[in-house]
Amino acid sequence: NMEPRNQTSVSEFLLLGFSQDSVHQPILFGLFLSMYLVTVLGNLLIILAITSDSHLHTPMYFFLSNLSFADISFTSTTVPKMLVNIQTQSKSITYAGCITQMYFFMVFGGMDTFLLTVMAYDRFVAICHPLHYTVIMNPQLCGLLVLVSWFISFSYSLIQSLLMLRLSFCTNWVIPHFYCELAQALTLACSDTLVNHILQYMVTALLGIVPFSGILFSYTRIASSILRIPSANGKYKYKAFSTCASHLSVVSLFYGTGLGVYLSSDVSSWRGMIASVMYTVVTPMLNPFIYSLRNRDMKRALQKVLGR
Repeated sequence: NMEPRNQTSVSEFLLLGFSQDSVHQPILFGLFLSMYLVTVLGNLLIILAITSDSHLHTPMYFFLSNLSFADISFTSTTVPKMLVNIQTQSKSITYAGCITQMYFFMVFGGMDTFLLTVMAYDRFVAICHPLHYTVIMNPQLCGLLVLVSWFISFSYSLIQSLLMLRLSFCTNWVIPHFYCELAQALTLACSDTLVNHILQYMVTALLGIVPFSGILFSYTRIASSILRIPSANGKYKYKAFSTCASHLSVVSLFYGTGLGVYLSSDVSSWRGMIASVMYTVVTPMLNPFIYSLRNRDMKRALQKVLGR
């Protein structure tokens, strides 16, 4: 069904993804299914633990539960469809399905970046302005920060998706990836994509550089603040550092793998594909572990939920 057609209406795209390698399909299916289940269960447990334990009704955990929700949704945009395609040996995704997947992928991916930035700000206020913490990080501000993050994510994803709808696609509908990736889909269009590309670069700057600078700023201030603590207060120093360590590791994972995806020139190569899997599947899966393993309050709350 790949013979050239001259009409511009496209009914479906083909996601090649990991399908070139038919021998390992059962292994890949098992691997992705188990990773997906761990991601959903782990993040659901985090949300349950936070909502059910009143000790955890603080800004940091409020943002964390939002991050867990965004992570479940982020993985759910791509992995279930990929699992269905591996299982049914089909590579197709409908045109509407592709645009929808692209939309939600951008929404939740953007949400992740914003939430990590907001969490860095929260740590900055907690460590550099501890006496004013409850005044600054009041429930209104926390709610507002999350709402604004959702609003920006939904808006720019909508604009990107609507701009995709005005493109026409000619004969090549093959996306060499396991999900509908915006940049890949743009290369298939045979109408002018200048506006799409301009918007894409603007959004990458907005979602990449601005939040990352915010995180860097927060952490340089935090580091200098911790270093100024006299060494006699070693315990406080350690506590201040350990509350940041889990957030820092999540940030490094998310930005490191995200950068890997953007810098791997050929996304369809195995290297590019592995980078994408790290970014879309592995990072959301590891977040709950990173946050609960190092954290006594979180462990206690999880034990309550699990009825220990």
